[in-house]
Amino acid sequence: MLFNRRTLLVAGTSAGLATVLYGCGQTDDTPEASAQTVSGDAGADAGDVALYDGSTIEPINNEAINNPDGFADRPLGGVDADVTLIEYVSPTCPHCANFHQTVYPDLKEAYIDTGRIRFIARPFRRNVLDLAVFMVAEASGTAYHDVLSAYMAQQNDWMSADNPREAIFEIAQEFGFTQERFEEVLTDDAMFDALESMREQALDEFGLVGTPTFYINGQRLEGNATFETLSEEIDSRL
Repeated sequence: MLFNRRTLLVAGTSAGLATVLYGCGQTDDTPEASAQTVSGDAGADAGDVALYDGSTIEPINNEAINNPDGFADRPLGGVDADVTLIEYVSPTCPHCANFHQTVYPDLKEAYIDTGRIRFIARPFRRNVLDLAVFMVAEASGTAYHDVLSAYMAQQNDWMSADNPREAIFEIAQEFGFTQERFEEVLTDDAMFDALESMREQALDEFGLVGTPTFYINGQRLEGNATFETLSEEIDSRL
């Protein structure tokens, strides 16, 4: 099903819900489309390890997987980490929400906050609601991960709302968005094109077929991403 980009984002209720299909594969075939800042103190757990603060970074090397089209990555974790874990994530994917609620907290405590890995939550939009959430998150700057986490934690609420667009705005308000700023972000063609570029690259270059999909140092993780399987893969590379 083809949609006009501006109509999709501004229309609201039914248009958004109509694009949310069962499962977590891609939901349509629409062919649309820095500086590094680190904290000086990594905290009690990480000692003197320098951590990213959510700002965008330059690619860490020349490998295609580390050179996303569209938006630059906003990592968390160790600036000098030897292991990079990339998650292609969709805010409307229930499997993504489950990962962020059940696995991510342990991963963050053991590997991200200690600086042992570099973690990247990279956008993959499956539908118009994903677009809205990612636009809000990206426009939030260094709060990107906090915004994404908020939408993951409340996925059932805003996705099942009579007006999901309004429900998305209500969460955005928690991060300082006014109605005017929200409307401005959702009609930003450059942001839309960037997200579409990221989607097309993931499909065309990295063979992504669903979310969440994980890459560890460029190698796609096969099977379920439990804390145990991720720990095993990460530890084998440290």
